[in-house]
Amino acid sequence: MTTKDTVDTEISGENLEKLNENLRKVELLSKRLTDVMQNRTTHQKSLDGPDQALFTQAAGAYWAEATQNPAKVLEHQLDYWSKTVKHFVEAQQTLAKGKLEAPEDNSPKDRRFGNPLWETHPYFNFVKQQYQINAAALAQAVEDVGDMEPLEKQRLTYFSRQIIDMMSPTNFLATNPDALEKAVATEGESLVTGLENLISDLEANNGELVVKLADENAFELGRNIATTPGKVVYRNRMMELIQYEPTTKKVHATPVICFPPWINKYYILDLKAENSFVKWVTDQGYTLFVVSWINPDATYADIGLEEYIEEGYITAVNEVKAITGEEQVNTIGYCIAGTTLSLTLSLLKQRGDTSIKSATFFTALTDFSDQGEFTPFLQNDFIDGIEAEVDDKGVLPSIVMARTFSFLRSNDLVYTPAIKSYMMGETPPAFDLLYWNGDGANLPGKMAMQYLRGLCQRNELATTGFDLMGHHLVLDEVDVPICAIACESDHIAPWKDSYRGIQKMGAQSKTFIMTQSGHIAGIVNPPSKKKYGHYTNEDTTLSHEDWLEGADFHEGSWWPRWESWLKALSGKQVPARTPGDAAHPILCDAPGTYVEGRAPK
Repeated sequence: MTTKDTVDTEISGENLEKLNENLRKVELLSKRLTDVMQNRTTHQKSLDGPDQALFTQAAGAYWAEATQNPAKVLEHQLDYWSKTVKHFVEAQQTLAKGKLEAPEDNSPKDRRFGNPLWETHPYFNFVKQQYQINAAALAQAVEDVGDMEPLEKQRLTYFSRQIIDMMSPTNFLATNPDALEKAVATEGESLVTGLENLISDLEANNGELVVKLADENAFELGRNIATTPGKVVYRNRMMELIQYEPTTKKVHATPVICFPPWINKYYILDLKAENSFVKWVTDQGYTLFVVSWINPDATYADIGLEEYIEEGYITAVNEVKAITGEEQVNTIGYCIAGTTLSLTLSLLKQRGDTSIKSATFFTALTDFSDQGEFTPFLQNDFIDGIEAEVDDKGVLPSIVMARTFSFLRSNDLVYTPAIKSYMMGETPPAFDLLYWNGDGANLPGKMAMQYLRGLCQRNELATTGFDLMGHHLVLDEVDVPICAIACESDHIAPWKDSYRGIQKMGAQSKTFIMTQSGHIAGIVNPPSKKKYGHYTNEDTTLSHEDWLEGADFHEGSWWPRWESWLKALSGKQVPARTPGDAAHPILCDAPGTYVEGRAPK
């Protein structure tokens, strides 16, 4: 074993004193930690994990299997014991040779174990391999559980995976060589800084642990993020309406309104000039309006989808028509805002209102028959917990949603950033996308339950119809020309589910585009990057498998293809419009005031 492979444990007297000084700082920080935990805001315990009945059912099914087929269970147990003992013997034999080195390692590659010491140091190598043996055994045990409904089996698989990921040796200081090396190299300073980071994150969320993913001090709205020039030309209790300044002498007559999701802030579409969808659309010669939603507090408890539609969508459409003098507008709905746009279109159809000329859907679900990776969280034990939470607080706090989304990708969005911040003492990166990701918003209690119960759980819009505002809303009444963009690896709105919802809409003109990448990167994909390609197939009557089989692949961003589609629906060229008019005075510069509202803690 070379010196390079070892952890340097030689500490001088001066360094030892520095180490002791840092350890004394830890004691002082411990008081802050105690204070924040004693005064932490509580939430419904049912939001921390599944009902215990799930594990009880799994255990019962496992033991039933053991009784009915003991040979199979015994075989798996013996396999686990054999691998564990063999692993121990190999490590002992290597050490008995008088060499401080690890035995031959043929374990699966895992980027969590990137430090060379995981391969070369006998202690870390033993820990890593035993963890992988344990993880494989647990995954196999779950796989072998029979006599469970497929849905419950899916949930069991998800939560057991969470346990496996949580127990990774990289998540603990004593078994993380990166953290130990840095602690020694910095005389303990990294541990002190890490503890400060941990306490700061807890204090920022009243005792709830949400790992900060980006350096919040690196960004300022309107200065280096959300910078496309525009003006707020209308405001009510639900939203601010931003009209962007033109960059061309002439624009298409029909204006465009973009409705972003209100789970996060609108500026995902305007992070910086190079990847701003807002700027790009404006540069193509369109009068663009974007809705910036309010971040609701407890006073919005009784706000439902009705208010989002009437005071958000319909009001925005009417104000844009008044400002531009046009009779119709083209619309965009992103994620949950796309779902709600489909409700709005059905409502307007029944009212005989033809104000919306076309609809574009970004990663929007309207058919929830397959709940995908959200299945574990859309069952009654969790939804009952959310209902109790909104009854208590008036809103579904953004922290609940942030935590749910994060644990769908726990290694990337929870454990890895936690290791870097809390054990390594590193400052989170200055990454605009992650900054936006951490700038969440609450959901009004009534709206949250309408969405979760009626749309997600009961899938009413795509099946029997969704009752709202005295109307029975159905997908078949969405009959304006539509263009839907879905993302190939989207784990929030899987493309095949978006496609299925589009198929159920009544429009005669349907365009479906599947772009590479995920929920955000697939949408925020400017042509200048020449990064992700996209698929098209004009036949939207096919199954999703056949649609993809027959689809044509195109290099580069989908933005220009969508703009060609939009241009045909946008009328003649007219002189460019400056924001507002006499009846709509400028209220403030973009990005407005509502976007500044951080989620109440």
